[in-house]
Amino acid sequence: MNATNKTYIQQKNLQSVQRPDYKMEIIEILRSNLIPKIKRERILAYHEKDIASTFTLLSEEERHRLYLILDTEDLANILEHSEHPETYISELGIRKKIDIMLQFEITTTIECFRRMEKGERTAILEMMNDEARREIIFLNSFDKEEIGSRMSTNYILLHSGLSIREAMHSLVEQAAEHDNISTIYVVDHDKAFIGAIDLKKLIIAREGTKLNAITMTSYPYVYANERIEDCISRMVDYSEDSIPVLDSKNKLCGVITSQEIMQLVDEELGDDYAKLAGLLSEEDLHEPLKKSIQKRLPWLVILLGLGLFVSGIVGMFENVVAHLPLIIAFQSLILDMAGNTGTQSLAVTIRVLMDEHINGRQKRHLIAKEANIGLINGIILGLLSFLLIGLYLIFIKGQPAITAFVVSFCTGTALLAAMFLASVSGTTVPLVFKKLHIDPAVASGPLITTINDLVAVVIYYGLTWILLIHILHL
Repeated sequence: MNATNKTYIQQKNLQSVQRPDYKMEIIEILRSNLIPKIKRERILAYHEKDIASTFTLLSEEERHRLYLILDTEDLANILEHSEHPETYISELGIRKKIDIMLQFEITTTIECFRRMEKGERTAILEMMNDEARREIIFLNSFDKEEIGSRMSTNYILLHSGLSIREAMHSLVEQAAEHDNISTIYVVDHDKAFIGAIDLKKLIIAREGTKLNAITMTSYPYVYANERIEDCISRMVDYSEDSIPVLDSKNKLCGVITSQEIMQLVDEELGDDYAKLAGLLSEEDLHEPLKKSIQKRLPWLVILLGLGLFVSGIVGMFENVVAHLPLIIAFQSLILDMAGNTGTQSLAVTIRVLMDEHINGRQKRHLIAKEANIGLINGIILGLLSFLLIGLYLIFIKGQPAITAFVVSFCTGTALLAAMFLASVSGTTVPLVFKKLHIDPAVASGPLITTINDLVAVVIYYGLTWILLIHILHL
């Protein structure tokens, strides 16, 4: 067997090797006649993420059997890997529900807590211990758009006056309750934030070294009442494993972990994507029909009003269409190209505005760049449409050459102007929204497209009315 054939067979063998179907293996174990102890041992041999992924394939009765064979800590670890832990939490009895929520990261607990009915929330709070109750009430006091609603209390805290020996002793004591130890936070006697220490620096520090000497005082931080969308890019830029969260008195009240930051980025991108599609917020597969309609309908009503206004403008040019019906054939060409151009500029602008540090000079450069792109593309496509529409009217529609190229000139010029203005509006509208402290993603694709339709209609029919009817008398 030559080397080429051998390599080919090896590649085919690799392709034929498939990843084991862990979900079905777990389900088979659960549905088997094994005793609960053996079932538990075999199921827990799989990763929590794989176990959680089977929940949607199990019936409620089968999930209840799984709940019975797993202890509280194991079940909490598994549910935290689920996309909708609150769905499965609701299937548990209130006592087990509380035990599971106390095992969760506090951010997951708050998320589940907010999705419960008011009466159930009250009952659960009353049955929790004082420390957990105070923590949940405190974090739940923040609006869901504020960074404080997503912070965790899983961090190590040291006081600045400690020696290295005392700091290590305190670290060991706190590590029993808090496993987020890679970055350690330092505060003064009033709990005001001073800085942070990398765990490695603390471990290798000599015993006589002062804690202040290894404390990084220029460490990044955010405030609990800051809006997530206003500080998310700042947190991403620093790429730290956690970012301290301060209250209005500069006291440390929590941290945002890197995992939570990734989740926030994903949510913000999903939310912006939804708004670009004309939705109020992101949807998912499991969302109720009524809620999905509530998200979509408001923008559709607004766009209906704008569409009627555009139709009214078109109606003002009824005499133009009556005199020269031929021009209506190219209306959709102008509108579509203006809409596409505006949406492209909008997408670029939204991406640029994710950087909170962009200055006025950079914004002016962005407007100029997009305007130039719209102008150059408009010139190229305007010339192409002038030539192609003229030839189409001559050879397909049998129009005289003079009439054909006058109409195509009007269409090409309108296309150029519409694309140029669409690029400008697609850039300036989100910038204006940002200046007014409105989410620029609200300048959604459908909104920009409708605005550009209005501009394109006025340009196209206005130019036709002036050039073809009043000047050339066609």
